[in-house]
Amino acid sequence: MKSFTAKRLDAIHEYYFSKKLREIDDMNKQSEVKVINLGIGSPDQPPHPDVIKALHEAALRPDTHAYQSYKGAPALRQAFADWYQKSFGVILDSDREILPLIGSKEGIMHISMTFLNDGDEVLVPNPGYPTYRSATMLAGGVCIDYDLKAKNNWLPDLPTLAKKDLSRVKLMWVNYPQMPTGANADEAFFTELVAFAQKHHILICHDNPYSFILPGEKNMDAEGKYHPLSLLKIAGAKEVALELNSLSKSHNMAGWRIGAVAAKEDVIQEVLRFKSNMDSGMFLPLQLAAAKALQLDEQWYHDLNKVYLKRRNKVYEMMDMLDCHYEKGQSGMFVWAKVPANYKDGYDLSDEVLYKCSVFLTPGGIFGSNGDNYVRVSLCRSEEILEEAIKRIKKVIRHRPQVIGSL
Repeated sequence: MKSFTAKRLDAIHEYYFSKKLREIDDMNKQSEVKVINLGIGSPDQPPHPDVIKALHEAALRPDTHAYQSYKGAPALRQAFADWYQKSFGVILDSDREILPLIGSKEGIMHISMTFLNDGDEVLVPNPGYPTYRSATMLAGGVCIDYDLKAKNNWLPDLPTLAKKDLSRVKLMWVNYPQMPTGANADEAFFTELVAFAQKHHILICHDNPYSFILPGEKNMDAEGKYHPLSLLKIAGAKEVALELNSLSKSHNMAGWRIGAVAAKEDVIQEVLRFKSNMDSGMFLPLQLAAAKALQLDEQWYHDLNKVYLKRRNKVYEMMDMLDCHYEKGQSGMFVWAKVPANYKDGYDLSDEVLYKCSVFLTPGGIFGSNGDNYVRVSLCRSEEILEEAIKRIKKVIRHRPQVIGSL
């Protein structure tokens, strides 16, 4: 029988978590002991009450239910601009340099479809967010891995990369604080990255959703105050870079699907040209509530991180029990840990913990070959649930002679 499936799908597979969640759902149907899912970074806490109130009040208005502007509500664009200036020290024109998105994952696809022709090459991190790779392939591009390794603090070796033939490279995906490793970058590295892009005529696509979650020490001042970092703060960055941001992690609004891309005007206009053919704007009450979220003060982030800090300490306890190695300076809502040598790889440990303990940890190999010997653990479950996961693992995990702990 003739296949009706487009050839563009031949090179990609169903998203790993889509398949795994179905398997976990089947396991839950067959057992009274439900799987504790520590795999996905979906915040389990609600947004700020004022954000919920803003959504409710806007939804009650009779004038908020029509189609909206393709470029987003002016109030949301201005809120993003104010947030960037307040949080990152970056000045953006709200009318020309910001485009709200239905989540930054949408933006990854839109950017790929906007700028890539068949055969164009794209530098993607290994390990890195799998959507960079799938969006590239769906757009007809060719993925060129660049290595991220622990010995280089999970930063790309730009001098070594510059020795390669980069003549066909059009885009480079970068993500700091980095997912899945939790590694941080600083202004010195970003300055080097901008110079690299200028020299090789590459558009840097910086994905920046984790800046406010358990920030690391690299971007703290002498008084201990944290200053989240945007690539666009670097001189000349707007000429060679764009930046994606999202409210999913920083404001507990993952299901709301609110993000934005920030870039110079001509880049925004090209992405808008593609995006305007894909949707008819976002529900206005969502946009107005998101604007409220972007106006929250520093106390919101402080309180959010107090919760994640306690949970991370629980995950450290779990990793110690499994003899996994981890760095304590990670940012974001995960812990990235190297599995001990008596496991073949992260898949081996993940499967054992899932099938023997009904606890799911993400195998690092789904993020690329450099993650094969790692697992990633989400902090998006309560301390009580994490404690239950620890008890389950302690009962049945294979015996080891010693606990090594963190590096």
